[in-house]
Amino acid sequence: MLDYDGDTYIYVQIATILRDRIRGLSSGQPVPSEADIQREFGVARATARKAIHILREEGLIYTVQGQGTFVGTPDDAPRQPRKTPLYQQIAQEIADEIKSGRYQPRRPIPGEATLVQRYEVARETVRKAMAALREQGWIYTVPQRGSFVSPKESWPDD
Repeated sequence: MLDYDGDTYIYVQIATILRDRIRGLSSGQPVPSEADIQREFGVARATARKAIHILREEGLIYTVQGQGTFVGTPDDAPRQPRKTPLYQQIAQEIADEIKSGRYQPRRPIPGEATLVQRYEVARETVRKAMAALREQGWIYTVPQRGSFVSPKESWPDD
């Protein structure tokens, strides 16, 4: 339970709670993301980031860009890099949904905010996925209206 009226910063309190939780985890196991911490404790992203920073500085956790934050140091449990970047995985999933008929030609696909929630990723990751879909010919964007499924004749050949 966080003490909002006490003399200890909220991010320090969160770091203490997380420190106690990760003591029981093995090296290389994932720890909550900044977004998870925000949701659980009802704090701003900057507060979550500061809590993670404390634990990282203590050498208890490490972060691999695009993969997450893990218990230990990178030397303790080296991780294999993701074979396909996350934005490409998202783009492929949406392309598969277009091919399956879930999204019809000349009809909208979910907006940026919806996709951020659905995949629990950063807005920039969704933007990169949308850009990849546009480049491949799966979607097109109409300013002030959103993104739409391209006509079938514009789809890439598989």
